[in-house]
Amino acid sequence: MTLPEIAALIFDVAALIVLAVTLLPELDVTWWWVRAMDVPRVQIVFVATGLLAVALVMPEWPVLGMLALGVAILWQAWKIRPYTPLTTKQVQLAENAPDEITCLGWNVLMENTDYAAARDLIARESPDVILLMETDQAWVDALEPVLETYETVVRHPKDNHYGLIFATRLQVKEARVVYLTGDDTPTLLAHMQTPDGTAFRYVGLHPRPPLPGTDSDFRDKQMLYAARFARKSTLPIVAMGDFNAAAWSRASRHFKQVGEFLDPRVGRGLVASFDARSRLLRCPIDQLYITPDIAVTGFHRGPHIGSDHFPMFATMRMDAPLAARLNRAPLKMDDEARAALDAAFADYHQWLVKRHDETGVAEKFRPPSLDDDLDSQTG
Repeated sequence: MTLPEIAALIFDVAALIVLAVTLLPELDVTWWWVRAMDVPRVQIVFVATGLLAVALVMPEWPVLGMLALGVAILWQAWKIRPYTPLTTKQVQLAENAPDEITCLGWNVLMENTDYAAARDLIARESPDVILLMETDQAWVDALEPVLETYETVVRHPKDNHYGLIFATRLQVKEARVVYLTGDDTPTLLAHMQTPDGTAFRYVGLHPRPPLPGTDSDFRDKQMLYAARFARKSTLPIVAMGDFNAAAWSRASRHFKQVGEFLDPRVGRGLVASFDARSRLLRCPIDQLYITPDIAVTGFHRGPHIGSDHFPMFATMRMDAPLAARLNRAPLKMDDEARAALDAAFADYHQWLVKRHDETGVAEKFRPPSLDDDLDSQTG
């Protein structure tokens, strides 16, 4: 083979790898290496575009490889498109008003020791609701000066990167940690009221990401269980956290569909939250999802403070008539799909109860049955 032929062959192989990485996430599997490909879609577009630029200066254009790259770019662009201004916004921003509340969700990175900057951020922004993730006992101790200014605080430190702190100044009917999977990753469920007396629910999530040796089964089930659990409520629902799933991923799409959530990012932009330390590797994996009866007045990321995640801030009003004028209708499941999902999760709940019995999960950390009337619970 001549040198140009060898170069064309190498190019074609590289292009087909890019195409495979693009299409494999469409498989309905939970293998970690496939689900991990859900994340770097923007980066894959840049790689594919760079390879196409190389092809244009080659002595002979590698047509097969160029076609493969063209398909990859178009497919990735289609997946990313909802998170650009090229799509109609799902959530139009409402005007600020005295009845709005501010929520902060932030994965602080357990190894991050810039506690003073974190305290200053919370004190300066003074959010009404706080969810901090990856908090060990050192983080709990360091944040006590600001936590003590909140009426309700749930401290659940862990040294495995899945601890959490929840704090709020709002009136609380219930706020507790539950375990929705068989692994050691907690979920925060809360039932609160705004200062004007409007009740709403809050779901805080931080499931494990797909990594070598860890497929996405537990992450996906934790997300779907939380979505299905929340949908039993007739109240407005806010879901926040480090989902370890990109906004465009299969897991995130299913979460929104099952819970009938809206995504403020749609039509607005990536608002990439991770990795805060690298402009090239950023992706939107820290999420805010709301039910259609919530009006959002703001959604933005805070400054980089030592963590690999940016703090994410959202302000919103529990004003259903206003939200109805600003929000698009969510995607709904058909009756057949919903019935199949309900049956699957009834079986999953039985398995989860058995798993909790085997692993000794305390009763207070066990989620209620999906058949329970959530809005009658006051904790």
